[in-house]
Amino acid sequence: MSVMNNRRRRRGDHAGGEHGGAGMERWLLTYADMITLLMALFIVMWSISSVNTSKFDLLKRSLQEAFSGRIFQGTPDVLQGAGQSVLNNDGTITPNIVTPVPQVPQPVISPVQRFQQLAQRLSDGPQGADMQSLEKLQRQVNAYAQSHGLSGLLTTSIDERGLVIRVLTDKLLFDTGKADVKPGALPLLTRIARLISTVRFRNAIRVEGNTDNVPISTPQFRSNWELSTARATAVLEVLLADGISPSRLSAAGYADQNPIASNSTPQGRALNRRVEIVVLRRAITLASG
Repeated sequence: MSVMNNRRRRRGDHAGGEHGGAGMERWLLTYADMITLLMALFIVMWSISSVNTSKFDLLKRSLQEAFSGRIFQGTPDVLQGAGQSVLNNDGTITPNIVTPVPQVPQPVISPVQRFQQLAQRLSDGPQGADMQSLEKLQRQVNAYAQSHGLSGLLTTSIDERGLVIRVLTDKLLFDTGKADVKPGALPLLTRIARLISTVRFRNAIRVEGNTDNVPISTPQFRSNWELSTARATAVLEVLLADGISPSRLSAAGYADQNPIASNSTPQGRALNRRVEIVVLRRAITLASG
């Protein structure tokens, strides 16, 4: 009986040993798997940390230039390190084939040439025809003034307003402090009106009265404003009587506000006492209409 128990006891111990050995093998397998995974993780981390930063920077710059529309000017060799180039030669990098376009020097245009070009453009259009008409009328008025000995009392000029026919009031148009046109000035004004009528254009005409800076205070005119306006209106009425259309005429008085000479001398004040018959430019006429 005791022998049987000993046999059973030995068999139990042998079976328990086999069971314990199998459990230890499973634990070692799990441990080995974990070690393998940790090693793989360390290898991946090491490979990431050892990136060639110079290659990465060149790649980043080339991609930025490509997406911005610029061509990366370089050769594949600049991206090559110890291994294979990051960028491929097959159509990725364009060699230096950009040919600079030669700059054609612009011709230098002098102010005189610019003025000539502007004058040519004006002469080719409606404004050019308007200027030609004003110049023709100016020559005719100057010829009449010269032939009648009025060169010192009547002058003409062309400015931004148009053709200016300037008539001094002293000894020709008015007496001092008066606004009645002298009979001797009527032939001159009539001639000017006829010359304006014969020219083939419908420019507006503005009569402008001007005085010196000497104040006036009479029962008829309380200031130089009233005197200059009355003189301009008197000349306008003569032009109107000589056949100028009322729709083309206007009058303005500027007193002593538009001097052409100094009022400190008698000669300058005499020049400032004047009436100007202004044949306005066509552009001004259309704008005012």
